Amino acid sequence: MTRKMLILFSAGGSAALMLGALGFQYIGEMPPCKLCYWQRYPHIAAIVIGVLALAFSGRVFPAFGALAALSTALVGGYHSGVERMWWEGPTSCTSGSVGGLSADDLMAQIMSAPLVRCDDIAWEMLGLSMASWNMLASLGLCVVWVMAMKRS
Repeated sequence: MTRKMLILFSAGGSAALMLGALGFQYIGEMPPCKLCYWQRYPHIAAIVIGVLALAFSGRVFPAFGALAALSTALVGGYHSGVERMWWEGPTSCTSGSVGGLSADDLMAQIMSAPLVRCDDIAWEMLGLSMASWNMLASLGLCVVWVMAMKRS
């Protein structure tokens, strides 16, 4: 595969994942949580980087594309762990511990909680959540970006 095709595949993969996320959000009526948004930003960056990589030669842009894909994969892995209760997520989007809270404190926590929690799995396929699938797909895209970098 040529450098150009690898870049088109990588940036196109991020675009496809973004379209899928937007489809779940607007067609499937599944609003994203805070960590879902965090996974989207590197994909947007990878799309822009892909356009720049097609316009300019060299290894810099494919390297940044690989970094963007790796960063969204890492956030997806972190989000997957939060969903599976392996570790706590950001206090602004997980239920956390309620031990030791008074009734007033608990009510204040409930009232200030976001509508979409990061530790709820909204959708899964084959036992993997959207965050897990994003992690796997993004790791694959990272590999393709590295291949494009080597062809530069």
